[in-house]
Parts: sequence; structure tokens; C-alpha cells
Amino acid sequence: MSFLNFSLGGKRNKAAKSKSSSTSQSKPLFLCNPYVTHMLVKGNFKTIIELPKYVDVNEWLAFNTFEFFNCLNLVYGSINDFCTAQSCPTMSGGPGVEYTWSDSVSKKVKLPAPQYIDFMTASIQNLLDDESLFPTKAGRDFPAREMPAAVRKVFSQLFRLFAHIYHHHYDKILSLHEEPHFNSLFAHFISFAREFDLLDKKETQPLQELIDTMSKNGVIS
Repeated sequence: MSFLNFSLGGKRNKAAKSKSSSTSQSKPLFLCNPYVTHMLVKGNFKTIIELPKYVDVNEWLAFNTFEFFNCLNLVYGSINDFCTAQSCPTMSGGPGVEYTWSDSVSKKVKLPAPQYIDFMTASIQNLLDDESLFPTKAGRDFPAREMPAAVRKVFSQLFRLFAHIYHHHYDKILSLHEEPHFNSLFAHFISFAREFDLLDKKETQPLQELIDTMSKNGVIS
């Protein structure tokens, strides 16, 4: 799982020009060559997503959930100065896709993307810190019944953040030369989600064309 522990290129406070303007493209930047093929690894992620021998499936799900959450936080942290209530007044995942926030007590509400992401991050962190769901002490078992639903909830939210960054901040990803890291992280994330049935087809629609392209290129199995 060494790939997950990558270090991001570029500097967070470096203001660089976009390599090209998305308005001049007939399709989103992340689907354009050569960016769509920029990866850290060659081949696919099959060998590192499969459940290792003698490892409990819930432990494997928990470990990878922690890692994906932490790595995506690193990526967002590098570009979050550009994600403001003014630039991103809603949590959008592309044209016609707006995500609303809701918790156990509130109705669904539209929030600016940075506020949505703050709420989402705090919610996931609280979930991962819940010892009844994600035990960290020796001798405690994972709750087999509740675990899959908890992991799916996290993956659903993380996908929304991937969609927002790809559709609205990929030019900043390019400016910081982070696209090989980000593309590889996404391919790994989707490969793992497919292997363990953690995302519905409807949820992946905002980035389905990218997923199909990566699948065609043999990156996602």
C-alpha cells in the first residue's frame, strides 16, 4: 500500500497560471490529453486492492478508508485557498450536479463548497474515531453488521470531493503538477470501491466518463 503514502508536488501558496483554460476546451481538462494519462503507476491496481491472505476483510476496509481519507485531504489542502464561498457557492460535482448537506437532525441544505467540505471532513473524522465502528485497540472486533454501511458512507462523501476537485479545481491541480498523484489516487479509489462494492453506479455518474477512459486504458480493472 506504499502508493497511498505519496507526497504532493508543488507548493500550496504558489499562485501559478493554469496550463490551459477550461473554457477553451470542448470537454473538461481532466478528460483531455495528455492530462488524463498522467499517472504515477503503469498498469492497474488489482494486486494492491485485493484482500490479502489472512487479513480480516473489515480490517482491510478500515485501513484503506483511513488512507483514502487522509490522502484526499492532502490534495484538497493544497488547493483549498482557491475553493471559497465566492468561487464555489455550492458543492458542485459538475454541470447539473449539486450536493446538499444533511445530518441526523437537519434537513438537506445547500452550502458553499468549503463549508460543505468542512462539515464532511469533520463528520468522517468523527466516524473514523468511533471505537465501536473502527476499533484501534487489540482484541476488539469490527462490527460486521454496521461496518459495510459506515465505509460506504465515507466512500460516497469522498467521491463527491473527487468530483468537485476534478470539475472545479483541476486547473489548480495542473498548476501544482499534482495530476499524476491525483489521477492515480482516484484510479486506486475507484478500483477499491469496485472490488468491494462501495459505490453505486448512480453515485459515480459525475465522473463516469473519466472512469470509462481509465478503464479503457487499463488503469481501472
